[in-house]
Amino acid sequence: MTSLELLAPAKNLECGMAAIDNGADAVYIGAERYGARAAAGNSLADIEELCSYAHQFKAKVYVTVNTIVYDHELDDTRQLIADLADIGVDAILVQDMSLVGKSRVPLHASTQTDNRTLEKVKWLGERGFRRVVLARELSADEIAHIHREVPDVELEVFVHGALCVSYSGVCYASQHCFQRSANRGECAQFCRMPFSLVDANGTEIIRKRHLLSLKDMCQIDNLKRLVEAGAVSFKIEGRLKDATYVKNVVAAYSQQLNRIVEQSGGRYRRASLGRVEYRFTPNLNKTFNRGFTTYFLEGRQPDIFSPDTPKAMGEYVGKVKEMSRQSFNVSGTAAFANGDGLCFINAQRELEGFRVNRAEGNRLFPQHMPSHLRPGMALYRNSDVAFEKLLSGKSAERHIPLRMRYVETDEGFCLRCWVEELGDVQMGGTPYAEQFVRLPKEAAKSPQRNQILRQITKLGNTPFACDDADVVGDADRWFVPATVLATMRRNLVDQLLALFAQDMQQQRHNNLAESTTVAKGKNPADATGRLSWNPYYEHYPYLYNISNKKAKAFYGQQGLSLLLPAFELSNRNEGNRTDDSPRLLMQCRHCLRFSLGYCVKRGGKRPEWKEPLSLELSDRQRFRLEFDCKQCQMNVYDK
Repeated sequence: MTSLELLAPAKNLECGMAAIDNGADAVYIGAERYGARAAAGNSLADIEELCSYAHQFKAKVYVTVNTIVYDHELDDTRQLIADLADIGVDAILVQDMSLVGKSRVPLHASTQTDNRTLEKVKWLGERGFRRVVLARELSADEIAHIHREVPDVELEVFVHGALCVSYSGVCYASQHCFQRSANRGECAQFCRMPFSLVDANGTEIIRKRHLLSLKDMCQIDNLKRLVEAGAVSFKIEGRLKDATYVKNVVAAYSQQLNRIVEQSGGRYRRASLGRVEYRFTPNLNKTFNRGFTTYFLEGRQPDIFSPDTPKAMGEYVGKVKEMSRQSFNVSGTAAFANGDGLCFINAQRELEGFRVNRAEGNRLFPQHMPSHLRPGMALYRNSDVAFEKLLSGKSAERHIPLRMRYVETDEGFCLRCWVEELGDVQMGGTPYAEQFVRLPKEAAKSPQRNQILRQITKLGNTPFACDDADVVGDADRWFVPATVLATMRRNLVDQLLALFAQDMQQQRHNNLAESTTVAKGKNPADATGRLSWNPYYEHYPYLYNISNKKAKAFYGQQGLSLLLPAFELSNRNEGNRTDDSPRLLMQCRHCLRFSLGYCVKRGGKRPEWKEPLSLELSDRQRFRLEFDCKQCQMNVYDK
């Protein structure tokens, strides 16, 4: 039986606990430093508390230490990893190869390691990575191919949230323009900026649009396809998002994953324990999004980018019907509330937003009447006051179902339980946990059945809930003090939690043992001293992101001969421009030729412009585009 894991983001402890409550099987969270979201760091104490909370449900906590590391940070990073191991985290996501083999916790290869090919995934598996987080750009067929060829490596895939336009780990635009490294968790959102598209003659083809800004990924209707392709972990993007985002998205995907499990005939199960009861109906359209795309799941698709705005538009709520000086009507069935945030695309193809001051049915009175709003324009709600209020409190309850039996023994009494989700629910089978008490038997003046059941099922402040309880035979004819029954129940809960903790620790140990069994074989580099993941690595060896002496030594042991420093450490980047050749800043599967309808290979119009094309910022900085049709990708250069 294959375990399926819903993996949720945790900006902080609150978000992590909310993710678990709403159905996540695992969460990923940043430590105080060295995570690829520098603005989302957390203390060891908070991470330890999150581990304790998650492990009650056999859910896992992964910590991101997935930046490149400089020489002066190596000792500090290793100490951080040791500290994380001490507090019981289940795995650590890394990018920097200097950290391989330095952990007492299993390592996962972050998507920042540019995991887009079978060769790369196989190489990572042979270096000891039990799990690889695949590039967002891969199709279901590509994922299935990788799984068939490397079945022992767990595959983690993104299913929801913001999309980087460049393959992760090989985006240097932010560092080039703003001295803020994406590989150091300081991305400046270069791809969300407005660009003009200019040809080789200087002709402006498109003026100031968000040509690199992608819609958000949404694979909720394709989860089964990804499961069948061999993915086992389904990752929600959003380590900078708040708890309401986490609650809504996790709930939607958890319910969908449950349906897949229920319909699988026993092939799949959830990776953690617990049944969730929701106090709301999840709706992905009501949470931050730039519009949704399935990206490349079924190959190259049109309409994956959002050129009008990089901001959230939210759910479509209708069209402007009739306008007066201070208000307007909306055609449609949506209900509105005072304080709702609405937006629209104006005639200049720019996003405008406003706040509803008062709602009277479908007649809305804005705080300030938008000057560019016109009848017939489509309206979107990007802030739903009623929905946000619903999610601001306790949105779900998660409990692990138990079956309990109270029985008489020769020397006293025993309370036994079976954990339904662990498979052994036959009352005649071995219980998962049990508590005995030696007690002289004193006949009760009246049957004790109701008193016994009431006491043993008081599980309200625990992660458990009793689905079925019974008193076996004549065990209720004996008097047992309520305090004794309560002690048996508390001890049983403590025993269950201790057993869960032991199981989690043993699983971490097993995973680590498997990870350290590195495959032996020929030197992975070819005769020219290259590692054959991507032909561009030969021409731009900074793509290896070698930022410290340990990483350099690691790649040298792999037979790599081009041991040059990371982009962030190059002389040119520091202002000493000894090499004036163009440098690759991004590699994108998103292709403007295709998205604008000019990919001749796929039936598009033949362009009339003169290439090469360039993207131009408002400050006149230009970035040359190269369309590599053999690789079916678009490259962005600094000149």
